[in-house]
Amino acid sequence: MRIVICGSVVFAKEMKAAKEQLEKMGHQTEVPFYVKKIISGEVDYDTYIKTKETVGDTDLRQKADEDLIKRYYRLIGQSDAILVINIERKGIKNYIGGNTLMELGFAYVLNKPIFLLNPIPEMGYSDEIIATKPIILNGDLTKIKND
Repeated sequence: MRIVICGSVVFAKEMKAAKEQLEKMGHQTEVPFYVKKIISGEVDYDTYIKTKETVGDTDLRQKADEDLIKRYYRLIGQSDAILVINIERKGIKNYIGGNTLMELGFAYVLNKPIFLLNPIPEMGYSDEIIATKPIILNGDLTKIKND
């Protein structure tokens, strides 16, 4: 199964672990642009996070060689499913940020199965997340079967 992994770049370490586990299970995976660069060592994680937290990531997005939102829309369209890495961030259990919410919407309208690593967070847009009918894995990636 081709799985696009979604979530905040802050979760790069967890995305890398999920990517490795899913690939050992026989899946093909894709991760966000900057997560890929962090994994490869092209971008330093701490520097990226410090930049994002102090001035935002607009400049980082503009430095990318393609529109990152359109890139993920295209990848989701080519995938069989998405996996959202949703863990605690900013004091919110199972956090899902704005960009990831858009990716949930992309997957939903493209009729792709949506897997959430953890339960739906309590946020201002929890109803919108619920509306995408995600499959909750409760931390267990082995529930994703390679059909």
